[in-house]
Amino acid sequence: MKRIGSSVDRVVGGPTDGTNGANGANGATNHRAVMQAAALTGQTVAPEVGVHPPVKTRSFNEAAHKLEDWPTRQQEEERAPRPSKLPFTSDENRDVVAHAGRAIVALGALGVVFGDIGTSPLYTEQVIFTSNRAAAQATVAGVYGIVSLIFWALMIVVTIKYAGIIMRAHNRGDGGIMALTALVQRRRVPRAALLIVLGIFGASLFFGDGMITPAISVLSAVEGLKVATPLFTPYVVPLTIVVLIGLFAIQKYGTAKVGAAFGPVMLIWFTSIALLGVPHIIREPHVLSAILPTHAVRFFLDNRVTGFLALGSVFLVVTGGEALYADMGHFGARPIRIVWFNFVFPALLLNYFGQGAYLLHSPHGADEPFFRMAPQWALYPLVGLATAAAVIASQAVISGAFSLTRQAVQLGYLPRIRIRHTSAREIGQIYITSINWILMLAAIGLVLAFEKSSNLAAAYGVAVTATMAVTTMLYAAYRREKKGWNYGRVALFVVPLLTIDLAFFGANVVKVLDGGWFPLAVGLLIFTLMSTWRLGRKILADKLAAESISVDAFLAELASAKIPRVKGTAVFMSRNPDGVPTTLLHNIKHNKVVHQRVVLMTIETEDRSHLSDDERFQWLDLGHGVFRLMLHFGFMEDPNLPAVLERIDPSGPIKLSSMATSYFLGRETLIPTRRRGMAIWREHVFAWMMRNSSSASVFFSLPPNQVIELGAQVEL
Repeated sequence: MKRIGSSVDRVVGGPTDGTNGANGANGATNHRAVMQAAALTGQTVAPEVGVHPPVKTRSFNEAAHKLEDWPTRQQEEERAPRPSKLPFTSDENRDVVAHAGRAIVALGALGVVFGDIGTSPLYTEQVIFTSNRAAAQATVAGVYGIVSLIFWALMIVVTIKYAGIIMRAHNRGDGGIMALTALVQRRRVPRAALLIVLGIFGASLFFGDGMITPAISVLSAVEGLKVATPLFTPYVVPLTIVVLIGLFAIQKYGTAKVGAAFGPVMLIWFTSIALLGVPHIIREPHVLSAILPTHAVRFFLDNRVTGFLALGSVFLVVTGGEALYADMGHFGARPIRIVWFNFVFPALLLNYFGQGAYLLHSPHGADEPFFRMAPQWALYPLVGLATAAAVIASQAVISGAFSLTRQAVQLGYLPRIRIRHTSAREIGQIYITSINWILMLAAIGLVLAFEKSSNLAAAYGVAVTATMAVTTMLYAAYRREKKGWNYGRVALFVVPLLTIDLAFFGANVVKVLDGGWFPLAVGLLIFTLMSTWRLGRKILADKLAAESISVDAFLAELASAKIPRVKGTAVFMSRNPDGVPTTLLHNIKHNKVVHQRVVLMTIETEDRSHLSDDERFQWLDLGHGVFRLMLHFGFMEDPNLPAVLERIDPSGPIKLSSMATSYFLGRETLIPTRRRGMAIWREHVFAWMMRNSSSASVFFSLPPNQVIELGAQVEL
């Protein structure tokens, strides 16, 4: 058994060996957030009573997690003195990191959040005009119609829906469909079970996006070499594979060292694509009239069904919109909105309108409008810059897949899995070996199978459109429960946005046979694994609970003095917060003794990202030297038990010494049967997932020489 201790390796786990998954949230305090922000700015904040962990300097990413409900300013001042410089504003608008330097935070957001949507100009108009020739033609009406659709897609989906509306819902500062699913689960909204299933399926589809984005982004960037000279045509696919291998190979080093370069590179990228479009707009200034929605309406009226199907390619302009919401927890809503409205959105519009203006006077260049509108001397530097931007865009999606995996594990939808923290200070910088290489092999396979970015685009839209539609429904349900929206107000929000989401989805569904089946198959596979693990854990917990005995019966046995007591403290991990764990019963059966102090420990992973220490511990003295300890962790936290137990208040009922404590864990061998519960094939899948999950002792960072594992066979 390998001890992890203070190294950066960790194993993230779901509700196994004592964990119960998400069980809702108790009261919240923002003391930890204030102390982190103060540490970041070099200020001193008086510690809250009962909170003992020392304050250490944290980066803005680590300090970015804010609480869902902020106390009033008067309540804050009554709790503890604090510098008057720390601002008190509303929950929706408050800076995630106080005094962190908004320009620095905005630059970091530029490098991480907008990489995906920022590389869409590489292939979007190319795909539109080459894959939808029946409707999208390089005529005045065709160009105006397409550019108008691009403008209004960015305006409605990204600007209004995500930046203006969806980002108002967060799980203690964290965004994304998984966090929104946790909010719906916590609020117990009507038909929550169906919404949660949809949320998990939407999250599953994100993994398909994580496979496609690196492939299409890098491939479209390298294809620019064909514009410079046809001699590079045979080498586009091999060079793309080399870049992808290098991209995934460096993931194990994390982004701590190269992350500082992401923002400046993307700053140069967006500036370049904006400048690239300006000369063509000046040459054809009337293209700006495409802002009028009448051109989009005219496009649909003229082309009807073929015009509707072109929406499947137009959707490529907003494929990175979900990233704005998913990465909100790292940078906060305000910096993301500032960067979008003041820099990214204008730069994208200048480039898209510039490409449209270029096609008005050079309709033959529809196969590569992005690179062909650049001057000849700028082609090679532009290809290099585009490749760097594509790598950064891919990095953001890959990191998102790591974070989503961790959230799913902590919320109890996937088994424990080994992760590696690549930075001692950046909690978001993690590396998961298995996920990394699966994504790499899938991306390379997609490049080899589709060979061109225009072909690969068919596989891109289905997964993202489905995820966006689910996000709209989850947000509407959450707002109705939290804000008390009536059905009329919900319909006013849902109907227009969901109509647009479903229109994009419908236009992409027709491309299922051309490649759209891939992300759907990946999403269905991952959803099956998640649902099987969740259901299997519940069945297993019920089986073990049926074999347990009540606490009263156990205490009666202890009181009868029939069981000898030995010195020391024993911690028994318990899934059931009410009964007696089977590991304790097995220990009595085999060793015939009970320790002088017995702690029945249950770990609950909340549907919030981070908790303060005064929310973490719950003690209950059961009598006769038996205690029940409830430990709570946020779904973005690593449950390092020795480190956490050292922070227990000394005035509590018991002091757990790391050197005098033994930890008893259970390890079950599952036997699939044809009894009621799950289908036999799902029971085999669940047993396989259980066998391949990481050790609980490593997950909890327990000292290996103080761990005792007791096995048992369980028939499902």
